[in-house]
Amino acid sequence: QVQLVESGGGLVQPGGSLRLSCAASGSIFGTYTMRWYRQAPGKQRELVAARTSVGTTNYADSVKGRFTISRDNTKHTVYLQMNSLKPEDTAVYYCNTVRGGMSYWGQGTQVTVSS
Repeated sequence: QVQLVESGGGLVQPGGSLRLSCAASGSIFGTYTMRWYRQAPGKQRELVAARTSVGTTNYADSVKGRFTISRDNTKHTVYLQMNSLKPEDTAVYYCNTVRGGMSYWGQGTQVTVSS
């Protein structure tokens, strides 16, 4: 099995920055795509960013130009750099990967943008 653990969330003022981390452990092998999702209060979960093992990236229109997804394969860690944060970015952020048709999720980390 695969375990994913997010960290780096917190409280930040509008216009500020945060970097989220997602560390993977367990049965790590082969190539895979890593994704960041978020779920805001009263809203559906949405895909924020994705990055393949060869570096192809995709972003939601709402975060394009502000967020950057990256990965360090030697550390089995994926990152989400969030700049120019807005109140509407407030959500629980989750990392995700799919292997063999099975979807793996972290526990989530809270990001709050206010003041």
